[in-house]
Amino acid sequence: MITGSLRRRAIAAGALVLTGALALSACGDDNDSGGGTAPKTSADAKLAALVPAAVKSDGKIMVGSDASYPPNESVDPATQKIHGWDVDLFTAVAGKLGLKVEFQNAGFDTIIPGVQSGKYEVGVSSFTDTKEREQAVDFVTYYSAGTAWATLKGNPKGVNPDDACGKSIGVQQGTVQVDDLKKRSQKCAAAGKPGIKPVVRKQQTEVNNDLVAGKVDGMAADSPIVGDAVKKTGKLEIIGQVYDTAPYGYTIGKNSGQLKEAVQGALKALIADGTYKKILTENGVESGGITDPVINGATS
Repeated sequence: MITGSLRRRAIAAGALVLTGALALSACGDDNDSGGGTAPKTSADAKLAALVPAAVKSDGKIMVGSDASYPPNESVDPATQKIHGWDVDLFTAVAGKLGLKVEFQNAGFDTIIPGVQSGKYEVGVSSFTDTKEREQAVDFVTYYSAGTAWATLKGNPKGVNPDDACGKSIGVQQGTVQVDDLKKRSQKCAAAGKPGIKPVVRKQQTEVNNDLVAGKVDGMAADSPIVGDAVKKTGKLEIIGQVYDTAPYGYTIGKNSGQLKEAVQGALKALIADGTYKKILTENGVESGGITDPVINGATS
């Protein structure tokens, strides 16, 4: 079930609670270090004092993350650990709170139910902060991204995001791009044209591979993900303009005390001391950087 017009993986808030127990069975392996590339950050005593005792009692934050979304979060084939700028940034946030992080690879649609149930203390997985999701969990915003499209270099199939009628377009399962294609396809039908043919894959990496192999005419995904695929494959190009820009947010349980304020404060500290910009710049995603993290900053 997909609702709303924003980006990655919009899931109806009501379904989050109803499907939580079943969805949690899809979780993967633990990852203790977050890849080990995050800058070392010193703890801030005032911020650390805001962290609920139940969270800091074991000295770490348990995080759910769908590690199939490079460059934000993915599995390093050499170490089998979860890494990416999203991982590095939250590891730095935790450091400000005097905590370590334990990342667990999980299906995206299991993470918010996992946060609700207490299995995860935070969800870090390129979540778009939406008003609907805010009914289920709280968010602390940390980045801004939109939807982008890509094709093989030269756009051999002549894909136009504003008129992709009859084209096969790859998207990841559960993403808002699926809903976006549905709406665009309806416009095609209203104009008497053939609909868009969505090719839905479980993981974004599969979508990327389909496009490189010429199995689809184009693909749509979050802007940093498309940019990374273009850079790494050397065979793709971005077409059209980025649209539906909205904030990414860390997901935190409604009953987590002042954890959200602690995370927000840590982000502000990292922005102030330059660590935030350093992480984004080193990963080539600085264009989506923000200056003022907020709690529950959904735009729609």
